Amino acid sequence: MARILYLTQIDIDPGVVRLLPQECERLGIARPLVVTDAGVRAAGVLDLALTPLQGRPHAVFDQTPGNPTESAVRAAAAAYRREGCDGLIAVGGGSSIDLAKGVAIAATHEGPLVTYATIEGGSPKIGAHVAPLIAVPTTAGTGSEVARGAILIVEDGRKLGFHSWHLMPKAALLDPELTVGLPPMLTAATGMDAIAHCIEAFLAAGPNPPADGIALDGLTRGWAHIERATRDGRDLEARWHMMSASMQGALAFQKGLGCVHSLSHSLGGANPRLHHGTLNAMFLPAVVRFNAAAESVRAERRLQRMALAMGLPGCDAQGTEIAEAIQAMNARLGLPTGLRAMGVTESLFDRVIDGALADHCHKTNPREATRDDYRGMLSTSM
Repeated sequence: MARILYLTQIDIDPGVVRLLPQECERLGIARPLVVTDAGVRAAGVLDLALTPLQGRPHAVFDQTPGNPTESAVRAAAAAYRREGCDGLIAVGGGSSIDLAKGVAIAATHEGPLVTYATIEGGSPKIGAHVAPLIAVPTTAGTGSEVARGAILIVEDGRKLGFHSWHLMPKAALLDPELTVGLPPMLTAATGMDAIAHCIEAFLAAGPNPPADGIALDGLTRGWAHIERATRDGRDLEARWHMMSASMQGALAFQKGLGCVHSLSHSLGGANPRLHHGTLNAMFLPAVVRFNAAAESVRAERRLQRMALAMGLPGCDAQGTEIAEAIQAMNARLGLPTGLRAMGVTESLFDRVIDGALADHCHKTNPREATRDDYRGMLSTSM
């Protein structure tokens, strides 16, 4: 049986952030805590996003780290309570949106954050009384604005997933004008994150035809427009398509992800300075080749369908053409040549493999990966 739930309201268009006041009213938010990061604020994007509030009362927490942590969640939750807030607006990339989801839990639930982590059996403990959240993304990559989960580094150093339909933002305002100032390398890295979501969701185990269709269309849009958006940040058409690809990847990965994200989550926990989207781009070629042997991938000609979405003439049974196309795209975008170029060494392998095997995405990969399989993927991605 496949249970299929797509449960939030999404608006996508240049200037759509103007709807922020009416969404606050619809959700009964009188004094929101705005969760963002220092870079978004310094770039003037926060002011642009909040202009429609026109002096309405709100508080701002702008100390979101690149990889959101439990300590940052606790600091923001303290601000939420201190300022008498009754809802959240996340303005930023996936880190700010995920941090806001952590605050939605911490501000309304008792106990350590790890209590609510998915692999700790915490999802059912997240109740409907979480703080309501409006998401305003300023990047096109994670899709966290339409996802029921968040990835947070808890106090023991693990990078864990928190999943509940109650964490789904109540509204997502996708305004491509908020992304035009995103630097080329961040545009490329976040864009490859969106493409990775579409690919992994399409390959993930389990039946979900709507998710498959959304993932393929998102892959088509992302693959066709990522170079344009990276080359010319003011290309609003390309930015619109990348925001759509990001959103579609996250709608699709409600179905599940796989080894790319198992490895990225684990390595990102071991070294929080590494960018998640860039890691996904590094792991994609090796994981596509590994998953080519999966029975469901072969039986449903998933590689060939992906190749068509990417505009490739075809793909062999080993996934060669897709893997090589991704490597070539990474090179054209100016991304690192591999993990070694990002400062990763083999000394981390055992720790990363341990984390990957325990990660929630490991279970939905279309082919079960062993320790040796993960070691091979890491080595290939160096």
